[in-house]
Amino acid sequence: MTLTWDCTQNVTAVACGMMSKDTGMLKMKLQKNTCQCPFQDRILHEGATFTVTVNVSQRQITEKLVYTNPGGNNTAAQNFSCFVYQADFMNCTWAKGRAAPEDVQYFLYVRDYKRKTERQCGHYATEAGTHVGCHLDFVSTLRHQIYVLVNGSSESAEVQFFDAILLLKKIEVHSPPSNITVGCNASHCLIRWKRPRSHLSTSDRDFQYQLHIQRQDREQQGDNQLVELSGDSGNAYDFHSPQPRARHTVQIRAADTRVLQWGAWSPPAQFGSQEQAPTLVHVYLLVILGTLVGALTLGYLFKRFVGTPVPQVKDKLNKEDDEIVWEKIPAAPGKVDGDDVLTVQEVRESTVSV
Repeated sequence: MTLTWDCTQNVTAVACGMMSKDTGMLKMKLQKNTCQCPFQDRILHEGATFTVTVNVSQRQITEKLVYTNPGGNNTAAQNFSCFVYQADFMNCTWAKGRAAPEDVQYFLYVRDYKRKTERQCGHYATEAGTHVGCHLDFVSTLRHQIYVLVNGSSESAEVQFFDAILLLKKIEVHSPPSNITVGCNASHCLIRWKRPRSHLSTSDRDFQYQLHIQRQDREQQGDNQLVELSGDSGNAYDFHSPQPRARHTVQIRAADTRVLQWGAWSPPAQFGSQEQAPTLVHVYLLVILGTLVGALTLGYLFKRFVGTPVPQVKDKLNKEDDEIVWEKIPAAPGKVDGDDVLTVQEVRESTVSV
């Protein structure tokens, strides 16, 4: 952006300036015999007033030049916004001006703040044939500040332009942290992650993180935590979780410390047992059951060794009253005590004659 004027021998420019709604008043001193005044990129779609102060015959005179945005009011693109994502890409969107002609077409241009190289959008998004968005895949070649111009054209009317100056750091939406791991011991779980890629070379302290830790068992679903940490934490968080621990999930998202424009949540990472941790009801039941078992065992032992003797099975073979005394049994006929005698009686058959 350069303001120029005709130089003459009797006129010496000493200063130049610019007044705009966006930047206010900007003044610069000029060297001798200078006939132009360069300005860095400034927003001009709302108009500006330029001034040149010169010395003429030992007195100073200030000349003004009013710059207006050509075209009808409310014909420029409106609701303009952009965001950088995945470190290398940028999406911009806008809406058709309220008073824009039906055949209006918009075109987006990007100029690097330092290199002064200008490029047009190569991938437009359209709505009813009109460009209303742009996808840029060359963000990695841009510096931290860019000048964006959305120009409008029509065969039936003149269309105003829209311009903006964007700080890429302020419009970058960080991807979720990657490589989330959780290691647990008897009392704690250490959650670690890798910081997301950024368009600019940043350090850990430029990041801010949020950790959403959720307990998964139904009885304690309200026991959730939202933890916020700075990048100085070493990309790690020590979560107090003594055993036995229920199953948990953790999700992490990131933002720039100075902007706090939070990105998307990471996929949930699980840790802890899939079984529910015992509740107080379970503990009470176990205590009561243990008490009953102990009481029954003690009662049995007391009766066995201290109390009433346990009745025994009657042994009929060894009881004296039921013993058989062989001496009291009378001997059979023809049997002598002490000897086994078999008595045989011979029966003779007699014959009777008639």
